[in-house]
Amino acid sequence: MTPTAPDLARGGRHRGPGRDAAESRGAGGGEDGRAGTGQARAASVILNVIEVLRCFTVDEPLQGVTEIAAKVGLHKSSVSRILATLEGQQIVERDQASRKFRLGLGLLSMAGALLANLDVRQVCLPTLHELSTATRETAALLLWSGREAVTVEQVASPQQVKHTNPLGAHHATALSASVQVFLAELPADQVRGLVGKGVPTLPHDGSIGVDQYLERLAQVRDRGYAVNYGATSPQEVGIAAPVRDHRGEVVAAVLLAAPFFRVPPDLVDELGRACAAAASRVSARLGAVSG
Repeated sequence: MTPTAPDLARGGRHRGPGRDAAESRGAGGGEDGRAGTGQARAASVILNVIEVLRCFTVDEPLQGVTEIAAKVGLHKSSVSRILATLEGQQIVERDQASRKFRLGLGLLSMAGALLANLDVRQVCLPTLHELSTATRETAALLLWSGREAVTVEQVASPQQVKHTNPLGAHHATALSASVQVFLAELPADQVRGLVGKGVPTLPHDGSIGVDQYLERLAQVRDRGYAVNYGATSPQEVGIAAPVRDHRGEVVAAVLLAAPFFRVPPDLVDELGRACAAAASRVSARLGAVSG
């Protein structure tokens, strides 16, 4: 039998005097008192369930009843009842080897709708402001159209000399930092197919072939960010890093754009790390799991 809310509340947390006093006032008499007590008890049950779920982390995905009870201050019997209810709804599941619990796939039915509808532009904008303030360069967000990288958000550098692009600007050259970020996630044969069709385009002088380009993309994956050091324009440096969603897929790129004269070679790695860190913060907001 599935435990009810009152079942879960029994044997619960040792509550402090503040909560006890509040419930005593609510139970002062009559229907209002009983209603107040019932609402407080229901709220307490919900908080207990939330705190139990928060015990499951990336570093500690498996949790036993005794461990959870110690962390949240509930009796083991209460934790067992909560876990039994959650297991029945597939919110948690039991690990067969250890007999401990871990989060279950039932969570996806609730979290999926939220994660799928997060507006990456809205989520990213505060981070773009932070990145631009920290580096004093232009920070932008780009999406992939299937053929090109498209600028959808931007925070301009506070400096008088700056590089900016209008919203909706398309980037179709293979050496663009943002294009490298998106193509670095594709299988090699798919990249060959796209380049073979001329979108995106490699340098027309033949200075970089497809094999060399694939090696460059491998470096982007290993390093965590892409660099366009004057390759598409002698006046500009572009550095981009991938934004991932809850599935681990690249859904956007964070870009730093700066005048070439302001970025000596020894500054590229520092800006690259800053860009990658900003993209990682956005990814975390979208539900990506680090590591």
